[in-house]
Formats: sequence, C-alpha cells, structure tokens
Amino acid sequence: MHRIVIVAFDGVQSIDVAGPAEVFAGVNTLLGSTGLERLGYDVTIVSMDGGVVSTESAVRLATQSFDSVQGRIDTLVVAGGFSVWRHRDDEEFVEALGRLVGRCGRLVTICSGAALAAATGALDGHRVTTHWARAERLADAHPELTVDADPIFVHSPSPHADRPDVWSSAGVTAGIDLCLAIVELDHSTDIAQEVGRWLVMYLRRPGGQSQFASPTWIRQAPAGPIRVAQAAVIDDPGADHRVVRLAGRVAMSERNFVRRFTEEVGLPPAKFVARVRIDAARHELERSDDNVAAIARRCGFGTAETLRRSLHRHLGVGPEEYRRRFAHPPSQTVRRKATPA
Repeated sequence: MHRIVIVAFDGVQSIDVAGPAEVFAGVNTLLGSTGLERLGYDVTIVSMDGGVVSTESAVRLATQSFDSVQGRIDTLVVAGGFSVWRHRDDEEFVEALGRLVGRCGRLVTICSGAALAAATGALDGHRVTTHWARAERLADAHPELTVDADPIFVHSPSPHADRPDVWSSAGVTAGIDLCLAIVELDHSTDIAQEVGRWLVMYLRRPGGQSQFASPTWIRQAPAGPIRVAQAAVIDDPGADHRVVRLAGRVAMSERNFVRRFTEEVGLPPAKFVARVRIDAARHELERSDDNVAAIARRCGFGTAETLRRSLHRHLGVGPEEYRRRFAHPPSQTVRRKATPA
C-alpha cells in the first residue's frame, strides 16, 4: 500500500489532519468494495513524541512518535496551525521533521504547514502557496521560496531525483482539494470524483483557482458613501461602473473617491468591480444554461473573449471548463407534509 504519514503537533488545526485523512480513507473504502484494497493508502498520524496532542479546537488526536516511523515514506503531509511558528523555533523538532522529509517521495503541506516544512530547507527553490493571511510572513522568513498567495494549491516538481516533489495548499478545505488531486494522479479521475461526492465536495476546485474567488473575501466598507458604491456594483455588476460614474453617484471627487475606497475596502475600485463581475459570471455559469456571450454581456464583460481572459487570469480556467466542473441545477426547496390539525 502507498504509505502516508501525517505530521501533527500541539496546536495543530484539526481539519488540516482530518481532511486529508478522510480523503485517503475514502479511497480505501472504495477500493475495498472492489477487492483492490492493497492498492490503497496506509495512513499514520505522528507527532514528535507520540501520544495525544491537543488541536486548536476541542479535538484531541492520538498519534505515534516520529521515531516509530521506519523505512520509506511515500507521501509526507505536514499540517498547519497557529502554533507552527513556535515549533519552528524548536531545533529538535525541525531536525526530526527534516529526517522524515529526507525519507519521503512526495511532500505535502497544508496551510501554514508550509512554514514548518520550509524550516527544514525542503521547500528551497520551490513555488508554494499557503493561507493568504500567512503568505507575507512566510515570504519574509524564506526569500529562497516563491510564495504565491493566490492559488488554492500548487504542485512544484522537484528538479532533483533525490528530493521530493512539493504539493502545497492554502487554508482548511483547500487541503482536501489538493488531496483529491493527488488521488486523481495516483488512481483515476473517477475515483477522485467519487470520493469527492462522498465528502459532498460537489465543487471540486482546480489548483489554479484563486483563494480570492468570491466577494466574501472582500472587506465591506463602514456605513457611508463607499459602502453605497459597493452595493451599487454588487446589485448590478453589468452596469457602467467606471470611477467617474461611481464617484458621481456618491457626490465625491474621483481622486478622493479612489483614495477613500482603497482605504476602506482594501482594493482600488477597478479591482473590486472586476472581482464582483467574476463572481457574478461564476454564479451564472454554475446555474444558467445561457451561452457564454450572453453571460459576458450581462455581467459587464462585454464579450465572451473578455470574460474568457478574465476567468483565466483570476481562476486559472476558462468559462467552458468552469461550467463543466461546477455547473449544478438550482437548489430545490424541500416541502414538508402538512401536519393534520
């Protein structure tokens, strides 16, 4: 069986451990039903000294020690959590983790687990991602890395035969997307899709999709003229939202509007409009049968080609591919049977 070792520690984020473990367990269940369990995954959760470790939440994990892991490791998964920077300062921990890395064929980091793996030197020269809120700190600590805060996961092949390929993911659920991509590589698209369905991951995302693909990541301005402008864009993404129009709508000069908008939202107006339009197009592609040209016009892109370029730039996929992966019918209301009086 393919041997997987997941590294945990006190203060680890529980889903960074449980998410990957559930994906690989799902593969084992699926293969077991066909008599091919020998082709599945042997998963072990380890910590420095073994025993029970406490996570960021109320969950506690039973683990084996680093030293109990002997021989070759096919895939080493390093989880994340707010305590990673404390563990980075523990030389004994970093050295022991480095020895595990030295025996693995594939290195996976989940969220801020990239900071732990980077402390061993295993990520040197690689392009990696991590949670957007922790990317700047990782880049400052390790200028030898290329830290890309945008994609949900990155695969960086090793240029050296004696060093592992590196897979890194953004926060929380992105680790599940990464592990499903690994399952697809190890087994097949069908198996990855089936496991994803079991986990109700009906929007399985490609690695190039942005961490910032939804306006839910965009700060809302305080009550006032900038929030009014934000609402106007969200209510009608396809309208004319040039700066001169938005500034006039809220009776501000263009210069003052751009300055205030950028301060209060964290984005210039043009980038905010682009993100809202991308999200509107995603919603239409997921739920509408209209052609791409019609959706482009309705969402403010003008032409299908402009929408296509924008989706590639922001999400890493074109509209046809996005629709193929993510289209689903409108949700249906479940009606309860009336209770007799």
